[in-house]
Amino acid sequence: MSKKAAVALSGGIDSSVTALLLLKQGYDVVGVSAKMTDTAESDNVIKNAKAVADILEIPFFPFDATHIFKEKVVNYFKDSYKQGLTPNPCIMCNKYIKWGVLFDYAIKELNADIIATGHYADIKENGGFYKLYPASDEHKDQLYFLFLLNQEQLKRTVFPLSSYKKSEVRKIAEENNLPSKSAKESQDICFIPDSAKKYLNTIFPAQKGYFIEKSTGKILGEHDGHWQFTIGQRKGIGIAAHEALYVTDIDAKNNVVYVGYKQELYANDLFLKNINLSYPPKEKSFEALVKIRYNMQAVPACIELNENTCQVKFKEPVSAISKGQACVIYDIEDGHLIGGAFI
Repeated sequence: MSKKAAVALSGGIDSSVTALLLLKQGYDVVGVSAKMTDTAESDNVIKNAKAVADILEIPFFPFDATHIFKEKVVNYFKDSYKQGLTPNPCIMCNKYIKWGVLFDYAIKELNADIIATGHYADIKENGGFYKLYPASDEHKDQLYFLFLLNQEQLKRTVFPLSSYKKSEVRKIAEENNLPSKSAKESQDICFIPDSAKKYLNTIFPAQKGYFIEKSTGKILGEHDGHWQFTIGQRKGIGIAAHEALYVTDIDAKNNVVYVGYKQELYANDLFLKNINLSYPPKEKSFEALVKIRYNMQAVPACIELNENTCQVKFKEPVSAISKGQACVIYDIEDGHLIGGAFI
């Protein structure tokens, strides 16, 4: 009897090819898709996912996740900006939707043996633990978004695209009459039709605040709300100075945006609380590679673990450490994911 695999279908290229590859491997494949929002766009995702399931001739099970998506992803996004933080909604969506309600639905209700998604990552059992490794496509590091997955979830998850380049996945899709592009590639955050700033300005009324020079305490100008800015931002400040000004800190309580010059953005270390370890490392102190945001090159650092806290000492100063973003730790030798935490 073949194993049952539930594939999280979005109607896009990656999840469609994921389902096809598992079918070819002999799995009993079913498609599942969570409706995230009460919008036409979300309805369209379900419609497109159903169309893919029909092409592949597999059963399709949509279900309503709008309540938990609003509570755990959308509200988290809004509340983070309100508190002066820079959120990462994809990480929370993975935790509460894909490996939350969708995982539970697939395993408990559909009796699936495993779930599969179109993430570019790999899972290998090593030393008695399941570990996340980079995919062969070096341009697709999606481990960053998966640092909250636990051993039970890793044990029952497969990533069929791990050994493929994106160009190869696109070719497979074209050859099998599947969608040749992904909806996610056209927008960063699935529930925001435009930019985060425009979205937040429809939610929060304009509120006059000040730009203050961090080093002197001098008021340099006014703004309409601290949520319009993130640490390290240069564009959109609109203040004339002898060199470019950057956002260096945000005081949400007093609606103050602190600015300074590029050198003021750099730091040598940071402390993390509530660190989530993918597995227990053998040492409490070790060299590793670290990312403090998704779209950066991983940099070397020394990690000091102490119960559920962690100090990260960078080999070279890093720029624009932002509260609310994830700091993710990778093995220095082979790049597998060790753990991470929100800054």
